[in-house]
Amino acid sequence: MVDTQYGPVQVEVSVSGGKITRAHTLQHPTGGRSDHINSYAVPQLNQETMTAQNANIDTVSGATFTSGGYRQSLQSALDAAHQAGAL
Repeated sequence: MVDTQYGPVQVEVSVSGGKITRAHTLQHPTGGRSDHINSYAVPQLNQETMTAQNANIDTVSGATFTSGGYRQSLQSALDAAHQAGAL
């Protein structure tokens, strides 16, 4: 989990055969404008993860803090998968 200015971001990945098969956001900032922003940003970040197969994904316009927290949490999840021998 990564704390951002607007709240925590936590990403979970599923890995099979050395590939990311699912990226899922367990936590993201909520309340006020964050609900609107993350309603489009989170699905886009999850999809970009599937396409890139790594944490080198673009920032979603208007969701700078969520995007940064997402990348950091994603990298931590990928590091854990790598250490477990899944990647």
